[in-house]
Formats: sequence, structure tokens, C-alpha cells
Amino acid sequence: MRMLFVLLLISSVVGCTRWSMNHHLNNAYRAYDRGNCEAVMLELSEVDRDSRSRPYIWPQTAMLRGLCLERTKFYLDAAQTYQYIINEFPKSEYAYRAKARIETLRILKFIPGPGTAQALPATL
Repeated sequence: MRMLFVLLLISSVVGCTRWSMNHHLNNAYRAYDRGNCEAVMLELSEVDRDSRSRPYIWPQTAMLRGLCLERTKFYLDAAQTYQYIINEFPKSEYAYRAKARIETLRILKFIPGPGTAQALPATL
């Protein structure tokens, strides 16, 4: 009986982090649907804390973070977030979506396209 109790206790603790992470991720999507990007960023920071041992969730949270940055008109930050997804998770579905978002931002002229003059740091 004692062994059953210990196993039940261990399984509940292990599942608790995942439940918390899913709860915060669901709240982030609800906040995004309402247009509340401040709440999205807060919920995503909670997801990041809970998902340190679960890297499979990182591209999804980064994508939602990028979409929120776009919504708040931080286009360059959004593009850098999308580039992070492409570099770190090249085989994920989110990399494909991130490439499409970057291309859309370029077409809409929110970020410079390839071949556009860019400022470079001065060399000494």
C-alpha cells in the first residue's frame, strides 16, 4: 500500500509541471485571441520556466511571442524571433511558418529585404 502511495505521489508531481505549462500556454492563446499581448508575454514567461526540460515546446512559444511582437508593431524584433526559430528548429513546422512570416514582413516593407542597404558598425 505504501509503495502505491509513493508511486501515485511521484506521478502527480511529474504531471503537475506539464499541467501548469499547458495551462499557461492555453491562457497565452486566449490572451492573444483577445488582443492582450502583455498577458501573452506574461503567460509565455511562465511556460518558459515550466518547459526547461521540455524543449519541444520552445518553437511554439517563440512563434506566439513573434506574432505578439508583430501585433504590437515591433517588426524587427518579431523577425529576429522568427529567425531564431528557423536557426534553432529548422525541421519544425514553426520554422516553415516563421519563414512565411518573415517573407510577409518583407513584402509589406516592415523589415528590409535582401539586397537592401543596411547600416553596419564602423571598423576601427
